[in-house]
Amino acid sequence: MAVMAEQGAGEGGSPVWDGGGRRHRWGGAPPWWNRPDGDPSRPRWPWRSTLAFTVVVLVGSNAAADMQEGERALLDPFARALLLLGTLMLLWRWRRPVVVVFGTAATAMVYLGAGYPYGPVFLTVAVGCFSAVVTGHRKAAWTAMGVVWAGHVLVAHWLYTWLPPGGDDAASWGQEGVVVAWGVAILALSELARVRREQWARERAERAQAARRRADEERLRIARELHDVLAHSISVINVQAGVGLALLDSDPEQARTALTTIKAASKEALGEVRQVLDTLRSPGEAPRDPAPGLDRLPELVAQAADAGLTVDIEGEPPPLPPGTDLAAFRIVQEALTNVVRHSGARHARVRLDHGGGELRLRIDDDGPATGADAGGGGNGLVGMRERAAALGGTIEAGPRADGGFGVLAVLPVRAPRESEADR
Repeated sequence: MAVMAEQGAGEGGSPVWDGGGRRHRWGGAPPWWNRPDGDPSRPRWPWRSTLAFTVVVLVGSNAAADMQEGERALLDPFARALLLLGTLMLLWRWRRPVVVVFGTAATAMVYLGAGYPYGPVFLTVAVGCFSAVVTGHRKAAWTAMGVVWAGHVLVAHWLYTWLPPGGDDAASWGQEGVVVAWGVAILALSELARVRREQWARERAERAQAARRRADEERLRIARELHDVLAHSISVINVQAGVGLALLDSDPEQARTALTTIKAASKEALGEVRQVLDTLRSPGEAPRDPAPGLDRLPELVAQAADAGLTVDIEGEPPPLPPGTDLAAFRIVQEALTNVVRHSGARHARVRLDHGGGELRLRIDDDGPATGADAGGGGNGLVGMRERAAALGGTIEAGPRADGGFGVLAVLPVRAPRESEADR
């Protein structure tokens, strides 16, 4: 009861909400005694609760002495010093739990051995036992409670004739049953709190791991987006810049066309990068611009044409969930970018087939490769595989038997109702 009152007093800080919007049980935030020893929100010195325990023990002992007058010894300065010593030791219950649990047990035994009244003196033992168990010192707590019970049996049934008060009779063995039940109840509550503490520690570790995993996934997603946007646009800009430089003197009009293409490609790249950055700045808001999808394939074809690559599209894109649509668009974009950067081909084909719950994207070029890293030697293929794997799909990429390079992406397509539910 007193321990719960201490928690309610707020000695550990304000309530904390978990990632799912749920408050932790037992008072919002995990109880201060449930926090790891290194937790900065854990109380350094439990002054307020110790003061409360001191008042309860001293006042309660005075009331117990009045009710047991004539049966037990009167409270004297030595008795009050023992009571005060037992409660003051509770200041160290989180720093030195083993010392405190044995210290409070010894103080209680001296108090009872001196013939003083039964009462709240056992509260200090209960709190010391609780602190020892929840901090992992179970054997010490159980041993201390065993010492208290053995000491009570010794004092109440064998040594009572030599101990104050004079003329005292042996206690009934039924009273020992009460002492045993009290000890078992304290230990049971302490073990329950220990289990809850370990459970909360596991939950916190799992939440931290999940948060790190989500952060890593988001970081990879943003890296893929930026790579796909910049690699494609910069490839177009690079090709057109070369064309412009080559024709600047001999064909100024064609050079002007190349510069216009550079301007359009850079503007589109800036717009898509800005969209990614806006998502980072306002993660809780929906993007203001729709994510690109296969409906923008004609734009890719036009940009590829500006870079000197003719692209034929075979098949019509089916209705797709936003995530699948974006992944498919980026895969085609990256594949065409690799053709521009790493192949001498002037012609490429994009084939779309869908059926059986799958979308198959085939991007082929006629080659030849212009270097050892045909098909892309950087992060392009890795990013495509990551996008496909995130949706449960696959990517196959490699040289074709008849020359050139091919990329085959197989992406699962869910029913529109399921996709709508996912959104």
